[in-house]
Amino acid sequence: MITPFDDIYYMKKALQEAEAAFDKGEVPVGAIVVVDNRIIARGHNLTETLHDVTAHAEMQAITAASNFLGGKYLTGCKLYVTLEPCQMCAGALYWSQISEIIYGASDDKRGYQSMGTQLHPKTKVKGGVLEAECSQIMKRFFIEKRNLN
Repeated sequence: MITPFDDIYYMKKALQEAEAAFDKGEVPVGAIVVVDNRIIARGHNLTETLHDVTAHAEMQAITAASNFLGGKYLTGCKLYVTLEPCQMCAGALYWSQISEIIYGASDDKRGYQSMGTQLHPKTKVKGGVLEAECSQIMKRFFIEKRNLN
């Protein structure tokens, strides 16, 4: 059966969050949490706005999803995020017991895989969804940032 609510659809929603971060001068990473084809949480980087190194897109989305569900576990939920989670976010995702992580662009320097961080054993991972688009927004951000300095 063909459904309009596939990984590409949801990654485009995460990219909208990344654009919101970009517009605020934040590193443009966006995330959403989905359960039963319903978006229950959204987040984007707010580290500069909140002066908080832990205010990553994933952390914002995890907190919003937990509040929505009324509990700390995100079993049955999927996280769509435009950039491979870092070590900190992967740790939080481990403890949340999220069922699936779908990310766009890999982060070969700071991503959880390059740092050797483990996810929950039941968590499924899929990378490379809209990878070009997710990489492009990051490149555009850092090019503009360099040109302003």
